[in-house]
Amino acid sequence: MGHGGDVVRELTADHDEVKDFFTRLGTEKDPDRCRELADQLTIELVRHSVAEEQYLYPAVREHLDGGDRIADKEIADHSRVEEMLKKLEDLDPAGAAFTGCVNDLRTEVLAHIKDEEENLFPTLRHNCPQEALDDLGDRIRRAKKLAPTRPHPGSPSTPPANKLLGPGLGLVDRARDLISGRGKAV
Repeated sequence: MGHGGDVVRELTADHDEVKDFFTRLGTEKDPDRCRELADQLTIELVRHSVAEEQYLYPAVREHLDGGDRIADKEIADHSRVEEMLKKLEDLDPAGAAFTGCVNDLRTEVLAHIKDEEENLFPTLRHNCPQEALDDLGDRIRRAKKLAPTRPHPGSPSTPPANKLLGPGLGLVDRARDLISGRGKAV
């Protein structure tokens, strides 16, 4: 969950973890393991998205020309993914609908990752002082520790509301995960 380094390194390491979960899900045949992997993927994607929405996208709005347009597009991407994650939660991992949802999710998420890594991150690195990138990395890591672990498609995606509600949702989600055993290391 926390990798160290500036915001670009932190988020790129998250992307690598997500890609690994997709690879593992693509080869796993046991439905119980598929559920575990899908739950862990969901936890990581939700934490990552919440942290980006709380800290990265406000920085994008501040530091980049056209930052509002870029941030709004990224948040829209997150909304689509969150809806897919919510749907995935209720699907039987032994069914074709689960596999289809995972494949659709993979396509959406990998396109988002590619866009961030090829466009957003280099532009941010070019336009944002290293000290600010380092500070954002620290903020992202702290936010992921408090973030929700389950999709909440109706919750706010922009500050200040997301910063106020996120930790409370995170606390409830982590309590549910503890009771249910969801999200154990896989």
